[in-house]
Amino acid sequence: MTDKLVFRIIIGVTIAVLAIVLALHLMPKPDTVPDIIKHCPLLNAILNGTCTVLLISSYFAIRNKKIKLHRTLNLTAFTLSALFILSYVAYHAFGKETLFPKDNPLRPVYLFILTSHIILAGIVLPVVLLTFYRGLSNDIIKHRKIARWAMPMWLYVTITGVVVYLMISPYYPF
Repeated sequence: MTDKLVFRIIIGVTIAVLAIVLALHLMPKPDTVPDIIKHCPLLNAILNGTCTVLLISSYFAIRNKKIKLHRTLNLTAFTLSALFILSYVAYHAFGKETLFPKDNPLRPVYLFILTSHIILAGIVLPVVLLTFYRGLSNDIIKHRKIARWAMPMWLYVTITGVVVYLMISPYYPF
């Protein structure tokens, strides 16, 4: 597979995921939320928290030259992030939007964290995909260069995902 084709696939996947997420926010929601969907926010926080631990462990693994462990941890984090996206899409297809109370003094902090989380989540997807491509194709020099950017962004997104959940969870209507 050529780099050009891989880049096109990465851009296509990124655009598709972002378009689906945007469409789900604009779609009308059903009157009732299926019971299983009510568990998605907690599941998402658990997936994000687990990815945080895996990414930090992966960093230490590669610093200690444990390449196989590094690869396994990253593939696991990638798989859990893919499950997160599926759960996130399911929740936003059925779940009602929960708003942080306007009178809560932490609202500006919450909105800052949420906004930075959303923006970086959109940016990090193609960066992570490219990093994985470089790593799996054994292009270690390019993998390292991009991983220096991908890892901190991905880590920030997973950490803030948990923080957003913890801040908004008291206000879920279920």
